[in-house]
Amino acid sequence: MKIALYGATGTIGRRIAQEALSRGHQVTAIARNPEGFELKHQNLKVVAGDANEPASVAQVAAGHDAVVTAIGPKQGEATEVLTGIAKSLVTGTQRAGVRRLLVVGGAGGLEAAPGLRVVDTPSFPAAWKSIALAHIAAYDVFRQADLDWTFFAPPALIQPGERTGKYRTGTDQLLTDAKGNSAISAEDYSVALIDELEKPKFLRRRFTAAY
Repeated sequence: MKIALYGATGTIGRRIAQEALSRGHQVTAIARNPEGFELKHQNLKVVAGDANEPASVAQVAAGHDAVVTAIGPKQGEATEVLTGIAKSLVTGTQRAGVRRLLVVGGAGGLEAAPGLRVVDTPSFPAAWKSIALAHIAAYDVFRQADLDWTFFAPPALIQPGERTGKYRTGTDQLLTDAKGNSAISAEDYSVALIDELEKPKFLRRRFTAAY
């Protein structure tokens, strides 16, 4: 599979690239400053591109089987920044003639309880609220797209760790274990993402994964 990957220089994006390459896929990592990308592989191509420009997205994505975006908002960025990128990615992917779009999203829009979003729970960190709301707004953009999209929300905690290849999946509810923990390593999140690309189970919907 030929995968066009945005956000490949980030913590999750880099691991997505590594997981895809380890399975024999061809990855095009797209970055504004491609010279800063350190990963090397015979099936990896690093090119310059701007996710906020539909024409750039269309040009880079053409000829690929799927577009994956691991772009997330930075602290303090307005919601409009991520929604603008979402709209650009949708338009550019459509223009490129690529049907599959897989999005690394946020957990804030998942339900902690029926009718209660994670972002609205009393314990949700105030410092992360703007980022959560940006992902929620972007989700609204992606789910209206005429594409075979999937929005992959992580659990409450995702950080670098071990690749076990094991995880559970869910849809709109936050996954927790018997002790109430909601977590996954960035490595196993990437396993779940590439699994979904290879054998889609959540076309045109949101899903999540955790231990």
